[in-house]
Amino acid sequence: MPSSINTSGDAVSIALGQLQYKIGHLSPVLMVLGEDMVERVKQRFAAATSPSGVAWRPNTAVTLANYIRSRGGTSKKTGKMLAKGKLLAAAKRPLQGRSGALARQIFSAVTQTDMGDALTMGSTMRYARMQHAGGTKAAWRHLWGDIPARPFMPLTPTGELEKTEEDLIVEGIRQYIMS
Repeated sequence: MPSSINTSGDAVSIALGQLQYKIGHLSPVLMVLGEDMVERVKQRFAAATSPSGVAWRPNTAVTLANYIRSRGGTSKKTGKMLAKGKLLAAAKRPLQGRSGALARQIFSAVTQTDMGDALTMGSTMRYARMQHAGGTKAAWRHLWGDIPARPFMPLTPTGELEKTEEDLIVEGIRQYIMS
């Protein structure tokens, strides 16, 4: 799910320019900033909130039923929910699947481009963008229903960097400038 974020002319670009003037090579700083961003994304999974702190929409009854059934939380004879199923339902949070791979497969990487060092952030999971932005059964035939957007990456719906994330990045850059 790598997405391109153009930060030219904003606070991040200005701060990076100041830092590059001071230290020259930005790769080490970008690596640390990327690791910090990945950690914040993982914290969003734990808190089930967007980058701006808005709670994700809860799982639907259909999602919960499928999850409980797939984990052995219902009786095979009667189909009724077992005590294990009640525990599973109580613990199930949005985007927390069986393996937890979506939250674990967030990455950042620093690369060299014609324009200098670049920080890329994304997920190796094919369905990450759909989970982040939402999806419909019509577009994703394997779904059992429409999926509401549950933003976890630091992007607005228009592909810009979230203001709260931008502020954290700028603060991190300022710490390097001051040191």
